[in-house]
Amino acid sequence: MENNEHDIITDLIEKSIEAKKHSYCPYSNFRVGAALLTADGRIIQGCNVENASYTLGLCAERCAIFKAVSDGHKQFTAVAISTDLTDEFAYPCGACRQVMFEFAKDADVYLVKPDLTHIKTNVETLLPGGFDGSFLQKPKTKPPELAMNGN
Repeated sequence: MENNEHDIITDLIEKSIEAKKHSYCPYSNFRVGAALLTADGRIIQGCNVENASYTLGLCAERCAIFKAVSDGHKQFTAVAISTDLTDEFAYPCGACRQVMFEFAKDADVYLVKPDLTHIKTNVETLLPGGFDGSFLQKPKTKPPELAMNGN
């Protein structure tokens, strides 16, 4: 890894830890921070945001991606995800893996502990055979109700 690339990844990892500070997790007390590296070199941070109606919460990874997309970024090269776990790395949930597959299929993923130790994986390893827009264009049968109506 080149020095400049090492510095960028180190910054990305540190920004994921910084993002945890903004986590809103009064129910689980499980802070998560994410930092997303855009194709043009910007870092977008996100944190988990919980809600009393549990299913309405948002994970840090999706928060960062949606924030980036809403700011006009749609290409990403890496994401760092940090938690407060000290003995193991926390992996993204299935929903986050699917959203990362949509926007960052080729991205590197760094899973980070509080002491900055990390492991590197990638989105396709985390979600092998992921679903993307190409499936919507593939040949398929018509549902019976459409076939009967001549549609």
